[in-house]
Amino acid sequence: MVLDLSGGATLTAGAALELVVAVAALCLAVGVGTVAHEFAHAAVLSLGGVPCEVNWLPERGGATLLRAGALGTWAAVTPRRLPDDTSPWLLRVAALAPLTLAAPGALVLAGTLPDPTAAGEPAVVAATLGWFACALPSPRDFSLVWYAERAIDRQ
Repeated sequence: MVLDLSGGATLTAGAALELVVAVAALCLAVGVGTVAHEFAHAAVLSLGGVPCEVNWLPERGGATLLRAGALGTWAAVTPRRLPDDTSPWLLRVAALAPLTLAAPGALVLAGTLPDPTAAGEPAVVAATLGWFACALPSPRDFSLVWYAERAIDRQ
């Protein structure tokens, strides 16, 4: 089966299947990476003695689940209470903890691990990009890095 696209380009059944598999791999990697991202925050807070909870799709405000997930916050780690002696550095480290998800990339650059994208498989490339996207701290995470003292004062 060949799908004729505008401009004379064609999409074969094999290429279409490859595209579908790549999109599925991207979605799976982002889903698993999002969970790992949030649990990285929670792990550092828990190790620092701060009880916390992970909320999935918070602040929906009457929006449907699909709309809240597409346009809103996907997850949030919320401390239940901050101990009186909480260091701002604990909050900063917790905010930047998802950067540890990029460790495999550092090992690839160091030559310790093989490059998973070298073969050029679209599904592997998509999954790798999705995973590394989840390693990036969110704007809310960066805000906590710069304003950790304010977050402690508000408690």
